[in-house]
Amino acid sequence: QVQLVESGGGLVQAGGSLRLSCAASGRTLRLYAMGWFRQAPGKEREFVSSITWSGSTYYADSVKGRFAISRDNAKNTVYLQMDSLKPEDTAVYYCAQGSAGTIQTGVNAYNYWGQGTQVTVSS
Repeated sequence: QVQLVESGGGLVQAGGSLRLSCAASGRTLRLYAMGWFRQAPGKEREFVSSITWSGSTYYADSVKGRFAISRDNAKNTVYLQMDSLKPEDTAVYYCAQGSAGTIQTGVNAYNYWGQGTQVTVSS
């Protein structure tokens, strides 16, 4: 059984930064793509970023240049560094483990999910 636990969310002013962490247990992250998604109230869950088993990254246009995903396979942890935050980044952020090692952007391509961490950006 895979467990993913996110941390690092909180309240920050516009222009500020946060670093989210996602710690995995039960199965090594090493072979699988990992992703970050977010869901704002009343909206569907949307893709934010993904990283392959080898470290290749991919970002949604809305966060490109502001967010950076990384992974530490030895610690079984994935990170999302979020800079220049905007009020529209406010959402619950989820990490997820993909079913394969390549870049995946669809919700259905991920089979394990964390419980989410709230990020609130004030204007």
